[in-house]
Amino acid sequence: MKTQDLVAIDMHTHLEVSCRNPFDNYGEEYDRAADKYFKNAKRPTMQETIDYYRERKIGFVNFTVDAESNLGRTRITNEEIADAAAANPDIMIAFGSIDPHKGKMGAREARRLVESHGVRGFKFHPTVQGFEPADKMAWPIYEVIAEHKLPAIFHSGHSGIGSGMRCGGGLRLQNSNPMLLEDVAIAFPDIQIVIAHPSWPWQDEAISLAMHKPNIWIDLSGWSPKYFPPQLVQYANTLLKDRILFGSDYPLIAPDKWLKDFQEAGFKPEVMPGILKNNAMRLLGLS
Repeated sequence: MKTQDLVAIDMHTHLEVSCRNPFDNYGEEYDRAADKYFKNAKRPTMQETIDYYRERKIGFVNFTVDAESNLGRTRITNEEIADAAAANPDIMIAFGSIDPHKGKMGAREARRLVESHGVRGFKFHPTVQGFEPADKMAWPIYEVIAEHKLPAIFHSGHSGIGSGMRCGGGLRLQNSNPMLLEDVAIAFPDIQIVIAHPSWPWQDEAISLAMHKPNIWIDLSGWSPKYFPPQLVQYANTLLKDRILFGSDYPLIAPDKWLKDFQEAGFKPEVMPGILKNNAMRLLGLS
């Protein structure tokens, strides 16, 4: 990644449209509920995403969410994202996503993605994937991530996926309480764990974990900065300034809007460069 040419690095973007696999409309009601929640029905292709970020000189980490066991919906392949990153290394980094229910088979895939496809980290979504982060079924995948000393992003807090659906689509918010990451952080100190999003209604738990465990970071994706809890801004400006990361949650939230609101959300000018790019460079081994 040509970091010297970039104004920021977005640590949290999704691919939700495959150009390789036919569209699987099973469970499409989750998409419609998310569209309503985020007031955004745009789902760009991989090339559209690359063009969008290159135009803005923003580097980005991209992934999908493999939740085949819990949702019964065919995933977008990790290879599609990895191949795009390999073809666009100046602007893009690929993270993998593996359904934790796949256990040892998932661990084999994780190893292949890292060693043969250049994947630089992994994304988990405990609510959508239907697991608690410390469940031992996920341990084989974590072991591969730890062996290669890679970061892992975990969704936290409320989920727009399932919001407003009957029974919330059967998805459990409790799985994304950030405190459930503590056992993972202790068992795998070589994994840099990124708690994704303001963790409402558990923001203080996320801050406490990051204060206590030096291998825990927080990304600011999924919300406009103007709605951030005040304690999140407070700690981003002070004791956690070196472990706070810019993330948008694109395409659900556009970086243009996020960055505009960020300038007006009370962040100190001296911490902004770290949040926008420098912290991500350290996390990803780019500096």
